[in-house]
Amino acid sequence: MLRRELATIGLALLTALVAGSVLILVVGESPLVVYQLLLKSTWGTRYGIGQVLFKTTPLVLTGLSVAVAFKVGLFNIGAQGQLVAGSFVTALAGAYLPPGTPGPVAVVLCVGAGMVAGGLVGALPGLLKARYGAHEVINTIMLNFIVSALVLWAGNSLFFVAYTTHTKTVIASSHLHHLGFEGSAANTSLFFALVLAALVHLFLTRTRHGFEWRAVGFGQRAAENAGVSLKGAFIGAMALSGALAGAAGANYVLGYKHYFERDIGSGVGFMGIAVALLGRNHPAGIVASALLFATLAHGGLEVSELVPKELVEILQAVIILAVAAASAYSMRRRVRAGVD
Repeated sequence: MLRRELATIGLALLTALVAGSVLILVVGESPLVVYQLLLKSTWGTRYGIGQVLFKTTPLVLTGLSVAVAFKVGLFNIGAQGQLVAGSFVTALAGAYLPPGTPGPVAVVLCVGAGMVAGGLVGALPGLLKARYGAHEVINTIMLNFIVSALVLWAGNSLFFVAYTTHTKTVIASSHLHHLGFEGSAANTSLFFALVLAALVHLFLTRTRHGFEWRAVGFGQRAAENAGVSLKGAFIGAMALSGALAGAAGANYVLGYKHYFERDIGSGVGFMGIAVALLGRNHPAGIVASALLFATLAHGGLEVSELVPKELVEILQAVIILAVAAASAYSMRRRVRAGVD
């Protein structure tokens, strides 16, 4: 099983590499030169490594968010809105805490508030699914727009206008430490994301509720007949999914900007879908996948003088399509083998 999964991912990466090489040749550049520059600008300098790790952190969290929902057979398209809600509430909590609040307490309260906010946004489509059978894809997509609109409405009385429009700065004791990579924004929220990935894995594989959620994902009717509460699984999984996405606010607010601004973490929630797909919805795979997509994201900025910046987006799309196609082909082969 593991060998098949690795072969699928390897085929997807090889396909993306070949497709990227063809596109680079079309624009008149050398694929070898472009790929060397991409790797050197990311993993060849301390700043590049730091930026890759900074971009990896929220991708791990949104990838986990998508994966947890998928484990119960739900498709969470709302990680972006959950991230925005979590980041906004994290910033508000940090801005209005008493200035003398001890650092560990301030960080826990801010991150906890952000996760609760993201969890509530995630739980709503889970509740609608459980109570009325409303499709979670439609609800989570619409909630992305609703959350963004509500944040902007609330910001009418909370935002400050300077170089950007943002909330009040969080108190100094809530700031997360940088990891020491020259000039980069990489901060200790990376370790928090890795701990959450490990906890999610333990929860899904070592607890009763985790087993029940996975059983629901494999077959809702069979799980229900075995005594599993589908409503509880839907609401619980979507709430946890939203909380994980909301935790990304720690990376942007406490570790980088120190305030919430419009378009913070733009696109990261949607990219989490690709991260979860390539990582095969396994926490370890999601961490590796997030590193790859973060490398492409930062490297794409560095090679934009040689090739169009859209090249990286094309590579990401090719990887996703190749994984989907290879998975479908592998599934058909297993079905045919079972029939034969």
